[in-house]
Amino acid sequence: MVYEAGALDATLAAAAGDDPALFRELRAAFVESLARQLDLLRRARCDGNWHVTAMRLRGLGASFNAEPLLALAAEALEAAPGDPVIVRKIQLFLDEFSAS
Repeated sequence: MVYEAGALDATLAAAAGDDPALFRELRAAFVESLARQLDLLRRARCDGNWHVTAMRLRGLGASFNAEPLLALAAEALEAAPGDPVIVRKIQLFLDEFSAS
């Protein structure tokens, strides 16, 4: 599954303006935050922790206009805590975005 990061990169570019260093910094902040939330999602075993982390992922997606992440967060909100399928999907999104 390949996720389109065009809107996310466009949002970052708009926020950074003509400053490529700021663009890289914002992109790195997104990746770091996503990795942190993914780690918390992996470790969540109760409904409450899972739900809070999925909501944080949704907020991250909304803040950066990352439509694929919004969809994945919605899927996580519907999933059972510890669902390995959604965790793998979010990891794939992170891996593909980090590589681009």
